Amino acid sequence: MTTAVDTNIILDILIPDEPFAASSKALLERHLAAGQLIFCEVVLAGLAGLFPSEEELDAFLTGTGMRMVRSDDRSLYVAGRRWAAYASGRKKGRLSCRECGKTFKAVCPRCGAALKGRFHVLADFLVGAHALTHADCLLTRDLGIYKSYFKDLKVAG
Repeated sequence: MTTAVDTNIILDILIPDEPFAASSKALLERHLAAGQLIFCEVVLAGLAGLFPSEEELDAFLTGTGMRMVRSDDRSLYVAGRRWAAYASGRKKGRLSCRECGKTFKAVCPRCGAALKGRFHVLADFLVGAHALTHADCLLTRDLGIYKSYFKDLKVAG
């Protein structure tokens, strides 16, 4: 089994005192025991800032058994199409649940202004499309976006 890994799962084990460190480490170990762990270029770029040198990043990745698999034209196309669907269907003044993806309106209790939701950048869609086309499942904590726009992707988190 091939499992794609999102940046947040790896950051959980790299950042000291991260609340999800133990659960993310257990997820990585379980999925590594069942096959291989891969990630895309966006994840590598997200990790690069935590290491003082490329050699140290390479050593970390080698030690974990994770490896980068480059995106192909198909995964890039899927990412672009799904991001476009997300961007065009996004409702202004609505928030979305990180767990299930449901959108709802929230207002400031003081002034009544609508609160703005997080705008998912293309990187989230690159990770999802890469996992969809190169792996059997994706390990992430950002469940809502993948449950909403990648219903055909098995997500573990």
